[in-house]
Amino acid sequence: MTRILIAEDESSISAFIRRGLESAGYATTIVEDGADALEIALGGSIDLVLLDVGLPTMDGFDVLRLMRARGSALPVIMLTARTSTRDTVDGLDAGANDYVPKPFKFDELLARVRSRLRETTATTAIVITQGEVALDVRSRRATVGGREVDLSSREFELAEQFLSNPGRVLSREQLLSTVWGLDFDPGSNVVDVYVRYLRGKLGAQHITTIRGTGYRWD
Repeated sequence: MTRILIAEDESSISAFIRRGLESAGYATTIVEDGADALEIALGGSIDLVLLDVGLPTMDGFDVLRLMRARGSALPVIMLTARTSTRDTVDGLDAGANDYVPKPFKFDELLARVRSRLRETTATTAIVITQGEVALDVRSRRATVGGREVDLSSREFELAEQFLSNPGRVLSREQLLSTVWGLDFDPGSNVVDVYVRYLRGKLGAQHITTIRGTGYRWD
């Protein structure tokens, strides 16, 4: 069942949203504090977050920025009584998928929830994950243990080949052809150089050298 986190410190509003969402077939969790919202959002059991801006301990903008900084791609809909253009821009710049001003009609909120969940379902297949390493093919972002890692275009393409073929030995010839579009040059060490770069950024333990053949992602 799809689970939605409601991060809202006004109990009347959170109860109203919970009733509507559960009637629509969603499971819900309510928190009233920003730090709790961040912890649960990063816990892996939530599919979407309804995030109030004015939370105690840590406001919604800070929660969202930390979520994105730690590699979370969860869809987030900001809820707020603040209606200025600046606040809307700040929310979207922080990584919000949508922004709903209070007061709102529940039917509109539900439509936005369904829309954001459909978008997530449509893009799930383009995120490749092996252990602690994840590649978002659409945004060209790489994360290790939730921490974003900067990869060049060639590094990303090489990492994509490894993560798409875990446990399979990939020869230098294959990688040179697939990533660089070149016929094999026995004098070239470009694959070895870029594997060294990837080991430094994604973890040396993930890429095993198969002597005389190539490399394998473990």
